[in-house]
Amino acid sequence: MISEPSRHCTVELQALPSRIGQVRRIISAQLRYWHLDPLIDQAALGVTELLTNVHRHAQPDKSCTVDIELLLDRLTVSVHDHDPRVPTVNEADSFATSGRGLALIAAVSESWGVRPSGAAGKAVWFTLPATCGTSTLPPLAVYGSTTDGPFGSVPISPEAVAAAPARSAVVG
Repeated sequence: MISEPSRHCTVELQALPSRIGQVRRIISAQLRYWHLDPLIDQAALGVTELLTNVHRHAQPDKSCTVDIELLLDRLTVSVHDHDPRVPTVNEADSFATSGRGLALIAAVSESWGVRPSGAAGKAVWFTLPATCGTSTLPPLAVYGSTTDGPFGSVPISPEAVAAAPARSAVVG
C-alpha cells in the first residue's frame, strides 16, 4: 500500500530480497515526484540496508513498513518491524562481506536512530537534509482556500531566507 503522494509515503511489505528492489524503485520515484532527485542515491542505499537488516535479523516475521516523510527541510526515512531488539553498529574487518549497514547509514545521513514502535517492535530511521534549493514542490493547499487571504501575497527575498535561523528536529 502506498499512501497519498504528498509529502508522506508508506509502503508495507515482507522484507524479502525480491521486494527490496521494488521498494528502492518506489522510493526513487517518490523522491523524483517531490523534486528531490539529489537525495535518491542516499535514500535508496539507506532503505536497502534497513530492509536487509529486517530480512536477516527480524523475528518473529519479516513484515515491515517503510515510511518517508518530507518535513520542512528534512527527509526522514524509517523502517518499522516487529522485532524489539535494537540493532548495533558493528566494526567489520576489511574482508567482511556484511556487517556495515548501520555504519553506511551513519556515513551518508545527517542523523539516525532507533525508537520503540508499538507494543513490540522498533523503527530504525535516518534523516537527509532537503535544502530549500533542492525541492520545487509547491506548498500544500489549504482546504477551502480560494484566495491569498486578507493579507495578500508577500514576496520573500532569498536574502531573508538565507538569514533565517537554522532549525532541526529529530524525533525518537
